Amino acid sequence: MGYEWFVSLRYLRAKRKQTFISVISFISIAGVTLGVAALIVVLAVMTGFHDGVRQQILGNVPHVLIQQQGGAIEGYRDLVDRVKLQVPEAVAVNPFVSKEAMLLANRNVAAVSVKGIERGNKVFSQPFLNLDSAQVQQALFSEQDGMPGIVLGLDTAASLGVTLGDSVNVIPPKFNVTPFGLIPKMKPFRVVGIFQHRGGFLDAYFAYVDLIQAQQFLNTNGQVSGVEIELASFEQSRLVTSRLREKLPFPYLVSSWEDLFGSFLSALKLEKLGLFIVLGIIVLVAAFNIATTLIMVVMEKHKDIAILRSMGATSRSILQIFVFQGFIIGTLGTALGTVLGVALASNADPIIKGLERLLKVRIFDQAVYGMERFPSVVHFDDVVAVAMMAMVICLMATIYPAWRASRMDPGEALRYE
Repeated sequence: MGYEWFVSLRYLRAKRKQTFISVISFISIAGVTLGVAALIVVLAVMTGFHDGVRQQILGNVPHVLIQQQGGAIEGYRDLVDRVKLQVPEAVAVNPFVSKEAMLLANRNVAAVSVKGIERGNKVFSQPFLNLDSAQVQQALFSEQDGMPGIVLGLDTAASLGVTLGDSVNVIPPKFNVTPFGLIPKMKPFRVVGIFQHRGGFLDAYFAYVDLIQAQQFLNTNGQVSGVEIELASFEQSRLVTSRLREKLPFPYLVSSWEDLFGSFLSALKLEKLGLFIVLGIIVLVAAFNIATTLIMVVMEKHKDIAILRSMGATSRSILQIFVFQGFIIGTLGTALGTVLGVALASNADPIIKGLERLLKVRIFDQAVYGMERFPSVVHFDDVVAVAMMAMVICLMATIYPAWRASRMDPGEALRYE
């Protein structure tokens, strides 16, 4: 270890008359620690919320959606076969029929989008009340007592006051012409499944029926509203969408989930960036403390600097002494902050629940956000970015004090000693 490191470490250990400088050094370390920890925790929470919202969106929104300009798609079976050949990444390719309608039961009304689906749709991957996915599919795609089945969201079922086995009347925006005038078209469906949505605004809006029943009821025989494509990973949607737009020209319209709801997630990313910048100011303030500490050390140690210069120490060595001192403070603060931040972010959910029990207040309402746990996801890239930013700021804070120390004239410093 060079003498520059030795002198830097020695200057961090204050003597009795220099306790104040040592206290400022510890405050600087604490400031960097808190700033780094706060950044890591906030980025982890924002990442968790981003992933949670994206999961809610993808709960009922396909990775890639194919529609036709101006109306329904005819000959959709051929289209499904073409997509399966052109998109090997596809896990499932499902046609669907969708139409807004009113549900009527027990003198209660609810507005939904009635969606006709086939077996194996990803809707059946979410939890259902009292029944498992296989039972719900069996009941939905097989008529009981001559009445087709329908699957509702928990909020919709609660608004209508229905449960499993009850019947609801579906009223689409279509009318039958009779001698007595226009009469709304109505058909009863039996509730065969109720899914517990994850707080997503989309989950509560849909009601699911058999595709064939939807085509007959909505007078769209042989036609579908669109084709949904589920991929192995949502990250593949942009590439697959570009490929399909080349293979399926107008009048087909190909959209990815990012085209449909990407702006909402972009807002979350922008908010995450804003919080990163705002909380980065905390580290910047701590860096000012580091600069203040070094300036005071330079003023206190001007005689030592002059003696070292007289003994042959170069300006570069003096510069390194104070840069190393700031580096040590920054490294300690960054390391402690990283450990503290990762520990807090990794245990955010039990910490929040513990605070709720202790303070008797509701900090995180699961029903509002639709998430079972407090979202906190630690990404290695975020931790590295925070640590590097903190170290760069801390090192930049050492430049001016170290430069002034290296430029000190030993004769001028010892003139009045």
